[in-house]
Amino acid sequence: MARHRAEGSSSQTKSLLRGAKGPLVDVITKVDLDRKKAVAVVVAAGALAGAGFAQAATTVGPVERMIMPVAATKNLAAAAMTAQPPQGPQTIHSVDTGSETRKLLQAEQIQAQFTVTEAIKSAEGAFVKRQEAAKAEAARIAAEEEAKRPKVVRPAQGSFTSGFGARWGTSHNGVDIANAIGTPIVAVMDGTVIEAGPASGFGLWVRVQHEDGTITVYGHMNTIDVPQGAKVKAGQQIATIGNRGQSTGPHLHFEVWVAGGQKINPVGWLAERGVTL
Repeated sequence: MARHRAEGSSSQTKSLLRGAKGPLVDVITKVDLDRKKAVAVVVAAGALAGAGFAQAATTVGPVERMIMPVAATKNLAAAAMTAQPPQGPQTIHSVDTGSETRKLLQAEQIQAQFTVTEAIKSAEGAFVKRQEAAKAEAARIAAEEEAKRPKVVRPAQGSFTSGFGARWGTSHNGVDIANAIGTPIVAVMDGTVIEAGPASGFGLWVRVQHEDGTITVYGHMNTIDVPQGAKVKAGQQIATIGNRGQSTGPHLHFEVWVAGGQKINPVGWLAERGVTL
């Protein structure tokens, strides 16, 4: 009976083994797959650690994380020491590129306007300086010309035909210089035209008063070239020789009146100022 029990137990064991053969094979197969997967993870982790990726082990699952290559342990330890604690949700601010572009363009326009304004100011300053330099040069030239300009000149070119004094039973209060009609008559000194027009016996005359009060008189002219009140310079044309009035031929009758209206000899007066007739 005991033998029958043993045989029954043996039969049951065999049945159990046959029944458990399928699950056991599955377990062995799974273990083998897990071992291969673990080996692959170890190889991959070692490769990543060798490339400097200290956090490679964090990419594996919970089971695989327990398997770590020795080469990566130092890097992982250093990473664990320096790792920042997880932060809360981060706010990402969007950027309006259109607005930023407009601001940039406005800044560039302001800079361009500033540059143009400064260039205009510089050009205006240079222009003003050139004008001032030109004025100064013109003033210098004018001063030189003024210094060179004679202060007293002969009233007209021509022949001295009659002097100051008694003539034909009357008093000849000036001198005569004969020349062709139209010959220029000029002011003998700087002065102001106090009269220009018709005059008894002279036909036409011009009278010029000078700074010292002396008045010079020009008569018998053909034309008058300056108006009353004009400022004239020594040597400036004021009329032309003619034959008007009580005249015996084309000539200039020239007189000098000093203070009080006294008429003096023009020859001596001009000679005192360096001019000969």
